[in-house]
Amino acid sequence: MSKFFSLRRISGAISVALLLGCVAGQQALAQVDTGALQGTVKDQSGAVIPNAKVTLTNEGTSFTIATITRDDGTYIFTPIKIGTYTVEAQAAGFQRVRHTGISVNIQAQVVADFTLIPGTLTQTVQVAAEAPLLQTQNGSVGQVVNSRDINDLPLNGRNFNFLARLTAGVTRGQYDTRGLDANGWFTANGTRPAQNNLLLDGIDNNSNNVDFLNGAAYVIRPPVDAVGEFKLQTNSFGAEFGRAGGAVLNATIKSGTNSIHGSAWEFLRNDALDAADFFQNAFHEQKGEYRQNQFGGTAGGPFKKNKVFWFGDYEGTRIRQATPWTASVPHSAGSG
Repeated sequence: MSKFFSLRRISGAISVALLLGCVAGQQALAQVDTGALQGTVKDQSGAVIPNAKVTLTNEGTSFTIATITRDDGTYIFTPIKIGTYTVEAQAAGFQRVRHTGISVNIQAQVVADFTLIPGTLTQTVQVAAEAPLLQTQNGSVGQVVNSRDINDLPLNGRNFNFLARLTAGVTRGQYDTRGLDANGWFTANGTRPAQNNLLLDGIDNNSNNVDFLNGAAYVIRPPVDAVGEFKLQTNSFGAEFGRAGGAVLNATIKSGTNSIHGSAWEFLRNDALDAADFFQNAFHEQKGEYRQNQFGGTAGGPFKKNKVFWFGDYEGTRIRQATPWTASVPHSAGSG
């Protein structure tokens, strides 16, 4: 009996260890779609202020986390989800200073420094954040495409992967017969498209089918309205991405906030609204049927305000297209 219980304990310990390993692995993977916020707290003379309390608040979800500055006056919050934040610093004998509207993008290392003024904590100095002109915290070369750009830029087929081609050094892949170019694959700095690394919410989104027989380099393509933003890194990106000899397309899905938000869409193409091409006009041929409907919606909000949130999306595509048919048979004029 004692052996039986020993075996149960051993198997239980192994199960717990495996579970913890899986959870830790998922957290490590998820960090590639996050960012960081850091800075230094000083007084007016430029002297650093250790042990100052710094509080970070997500303006969309009211999620709050706090830390204290180190001996050199520095602080850091990492990893944090993309979004807009308020960060506040306070110390005994000084006025509280608050920075609002700080945007944190994918893999961004945002700096928010503080200069505290002598006074009481009941006094607050509020500063509106400005976007930095240049990221100097790492040497990664790339570009962030935010939700507004994704929705506003012309995008035939509503495939956000095509927008990766707007980044410097990126262009369409070589022509092929498998439909990959039509599904948005791209080449960066002369590397082959198959060397790119596609991530979605920090998870591997690369197709592992041999030669991309499914006609796309990605596994999942969320609707445009569901994508919060994506970053295309073409050079000097961190080792945590791995795999890629080309570029890294790192996309993240929107999330719920304290307010209900959503969208609905219907994109229509119909042959009744299309002009005939040159050859149809020349031979007085009737236009072939082509009717395409892309429709769907997104919605997000709180399950419990400031605690738990939800977000969902759906997109449907319906295409009806005429198929040309050509046939020929021998006739009497051609017989011997």
